Amino acid sequence: MAHPKRKISKTRRDKRRTHYKAVEPTVATCTTTGQPHLFHRAHWHEGKLYYRGKVVMEKEVTV
Repeated sequence: MAHPKRKISKTRRDKRRTHYKAVEPTVATCTTTGQPHLFHRAHWHEGKLYYRGKVVMEKEVTV
């Protein structure tokens, strides 16, 4: 197995890791329902699935 020849300093290690950061997701507001949702994602509201302001699917009620 390969082993490093020299110890990697904390500064060099941290420079490499600067690009790995958590980013909060962008939230959009639906023009039809006014509900907040993630961009490019469908969302449920009152038993209907909305995508880009249009009803895509309705939830079936089974008894």
